[in-house]
Amino acid sequence: MIDFGNDWNELLKEELQKDYYQKLRVFLADEYRRYTVYPDMYDIFNAYKYTSYSDVKVVILGQDPYHNPNQAHGLAFSVKKGVDIPPSLKNIYKELHDEIGFQIPSHGYLVDWTKQGVFLLNTVLTVRAPTANSHAGKGWEQFTDETIKLINQKDAPVVYLLWGANARSKAKLITNPKHLVLQSPHPSPLSAFNGFFGNGHFKKANDFLNKYGLNVDWTIN
Repeated sequence: MIDFGNDWNELLKEELQKDYYQKLRVFLADEYRRYTVYPDMYDIFNAYKYTSYSDVKVVILGQDPYHNPNQAHGLAFSVKKGVDIPPSLKNIYKELHDEIGFQIPSHGYLVDWTKQGVFLLNTVLTVRAPTANSHAGKGWEQFTDETIKLINQKDAPVVYLLWGANARSKAKLITNPKHLVLQSPHPSPLSAFNGFFGNGHFKKANDFLNKYGLNVDWTIN
């Protein structure tokens, strides 16, 4: 049994017993044995381990993990220190700088955000190198949809940042009027100039949270 180390244990206990998830486990065991798969199997659930359910204030939804060496470590858009900052994250940093004067760091390690309740979730949690979306349709989507539905049930306000078609398709799962859903194109260089740049999402998120005495300091140390 997976130990998230927090309240996700109880919330996802039944989900981890379901038939589809057991089939997903068998598939993953075979994939990790035969191929290079990212992230490391011990990092798959880092989004859950780093941000408890009760602490979630902002959800940033990615697609699937980075599929090149040394990048993915279980948090959407994040890479460990010492790894080149990927293009999409560079564009996220640029938007933060333009919105709030964010000091762009020398690395892409986003753990400082997770400690403040920013849940960095991919809709698919594993990928076979070097092929994006290679683990799509294997069961992860059902698991992460259930995660989004659980967060939707929170009484406390949550901001969802949905960038790109894949993330925006999840908006229908967010029905709680207490929450704020912000949508735009993806920060990828292919689409950032089509509406990601200038979306104001980070400032809008804090303007909303401030009404409830909440805040996210987007600074990365």
